[in-house]
Amino acid sequence: MKVPTIVLALFLSAATANASLNHAHADIAARHASIARRAPTSLEKRAPNTRSRRRCQAPASNRASPSPANVAAANNTPAPQAAAPAPAAPAPQTQWQTSGIVHSDYCGGARATPETSRETGPHGHIDFLNCGIHSGGWSPPYLGLGDLHIVPLGTALQSGDSPFHACAPFRGIFEAAAGEYGVPAIMLASFAMQESSCNPNTVGGGGEQGLMQITQDKCGGAPNGDCRNPDFNIRAGARYFAERLAAHNGNVLLALGQYNGWFPGMTFERATAAQYSACCRCQNNLDYLHQFLNGWIRNINSYNANNRLGRYFNLDVCG
Repeated sequence: MKVPTIVLALFLSAATANASLNHAHADIAARHASIARRAPTSLEKRAPNTRSRRRCQAPASNRASPSPANVAAANNTPAPQAAAPAPAAPAPQTQWQTSGIVHSDYCGGARATPETSRETGPHGHIDFLNCGIHSGGWSPPYLGLGDLHIVPLGTALQSGDSPFHACAPFRGIFEAAAGEYGVPAIMLASFAMQESSCNPNTVGGGGEQGLMQITQDKCGGAPNGDCRNPDFNIRAGARYFAERLAAHNGNVLLALGQYNGWFPGMTFERATAAQYSACCRCQNNLDYLHQFLNGWIRNINSYNANNRLGRYFNLDVCG
């Protein structure tokens, strides 16, 4: 029969179409599930995280400042260090015993004696004071004002045979300058004895002036331009020595030496080189420290012809 055949064909077409539709819906659902599960794309990965970007931060004025250590760690740089303290003044290398002489192992030993002789005395042997002159350059031990065994100027002037009677007219100035600059009056008077035999009119071979034989560069401010004025001259010399003493951490030997033009590392050859020049007396007196420390400040005349203190006498060639 033709009619049943047509009906059967229509039924089969409808069933096939329904199956195809259901399959299509399943494919769409599967694709949606796959999209939902997939990893984000590279573009999505680069997209800003708006949630974290919009996080509120406390105002800068209320935020705790990071510690210097944390900042240094974050920057991978070391944290700043506090400045090192200034080095302390060197400890004295000498000490006084009850015998009143210097005891030291420096530079072969002080070899000091209670009584002054031609080459030694309470403050040490000339080799000790001049340490290094013949071997690499002058390198003196430490000797402070507190190490000195001095005779006060007033006591010295009470002695009938004191060499300081030549300085008696200026005693008041020496004592006033001593109080002002913290240097014993006998030391200031000893400079005057060593340099000019306490003669205020002395002019040195290099133009040095007056009692203390100060150089021309220190004459600024002299009354009426008179650098030999005793008050001005003594105070200028005292000020210069006090400055040198402070610059050398209280080392008397370095300060005394510099007053006579000495310097650390000075050799015998450097000290005496000027003897071949037009200014022979511009040499450094290599007996200076011994004469000053074991002579003058002990109320002893270092220039006494019968007991002249020293070894070198290198200025004698100057006539």
